[in-house]
Amino acid sequence: MAERPYVIDQMISAKAIAARVEGLAREITAHFRGTDKLVVVGLLRGSFVFIADLVREIDLPVEVDFLEASSYGDALHSSREVRILKDLRGEIASRDVLIVEDIIDTGFTLHHVKRMFEAREPKRLEVCALLDKPSRREADIRATWTGFEIPDEFVVGYGIDFAQRNRNLPYIGKVRFTDGAA
Repeated sequence: MAERPYVIDQMISAKAIAARVEGLAREITAHFRGTDKLVVVGLLRGSFVFIADLVREIDLPVEVDFLEASSYGDALHSSREVRILKDLRGEIASRDVLIVEDIIDTGFTLHHVKRMFEAREPKRLEVCALLDKPSRREADIRATWTGFEIPDEFVVGYGIDFAQRNRNLPYIGKVRFTDGAA
């Protein structure tokens, strides 16, 4: 299958992202103040850049773990079927846990992951998402902290990909297809 031609229009600058990450980290630090260790769980793969920047700004002892879940594959739209491709290495029972997500779209993946984590009985469980598209929400889920609310656009950059490309962009950009097809 031939790749559709597209361009990327910058939506959120690297500077704006860095400033917001600092603000989120301050709020998260205040919320979890007093914890002996915060388990920060990145949802792979899109959150890896965000989680790296975020944990460096959180002023608490942290442990980092990852879970890989997918409902997209290489598609533009969610399949609504959540698959766990890599589970946590550590235990979260009776621990303070922060789930870090790149983008909340339909909410199916995060809803599934949060319910799975709740069953493991953490002490506290919160969610931080870099991006939120509330107009696309189909599952009843909200992040405790959100970096940016965005319109219903397909975005890439800062760890977020389109068919495994564009993760390395330092900003968030909107994908605009140039072949005229929807």
